[in-house]
Amino acid sequence: MADRRPATDSGRAVEDAALVAGIGRRDGAALEALYDRYGRPCYALARRILNDEVLAQDVVQEVFLTLWGHPDRFDPERGSFASWLLAMTHHKAVDAVRREENLRRRRTSVDVLHFTQATGPTVPDEAWSGVRRERVRAALQGLPAPQREALALAYFGGYTQREIAGLTGLPLGTVKTRMLLGMRRLRDVLSEIGPGESAPSEARS
Repeated sequence: MADRRPATDSGRAVEDAALVAGIGRRDGAALEALYDRYGRPCYALARRILNDEVLAQDVVQEVFLTLWGHPDRFDPERGSFASWLLAMTHHKAVDAVRREENLRRRRTSVDVLHFTQATGPTVPDEAWSGVRRERVRAALQGLPAPQREALALAYFGGYTQREIAGLTGLPLGTVKTRMLLGMRRLRDVLSEIGPGESAPSEARS
C-alpha cells in the first residue's frame, strides 16, 4: 500500500505522479490511494454543481474510472494532478447537468402543458434564468484552464483560497492572482447579460 503520510507540495506532486504511473501498470492500490486523497474534493465539487448526492457520486465514479482507463491523459508538465483531476470532475459534472436538463425536456410532452395561473416564476422568467445559467457556464468554459479551475473550486466546491492552494500544490499568491484575473474576465462577459447577473465576489483566503 502506498505511503499516505502528509507531504510537501513538491513531494505530493512526486507521489501523485508515481501513483498515476502505478495505475498505468494496473496497480489497484495506486488508484485507491489517489481516491483516498482526492475523492472527497471531487465529490464536493460535483455535489455543488449538481445539487444531487447520487449524481455527484456517479460523476466521481466516472472520473476515477476514466483515470483507471486512461492514466496517460495526465500530463504533469501542464499542471498538478489535483488541478487536472478537479478540472475533469468539473467538466463531467457540467455534462451531467446538461444530460439531466435534456432528459427533463424530453419527459415534458405537449399534452401535459396547461395554461394555469402561475404560482411561481413565469415562463419568460424561467426562460431568462436558463439563458443566464447557460451564459455563466459558457463564460466559465471560456476562461483559461487555471483560472476556471480556481473559480470552480472556490464557488462550486466551497474551498477557501488557502485550501485551494493546498489541494493544487500552488502558492497562495498564485491562486489569488488566478481568481482575480478570472473574476475580471467573468465580469466583462456577464456585463452583457444585464444588471441581474454579476460575477461572484472574491473567495475567502
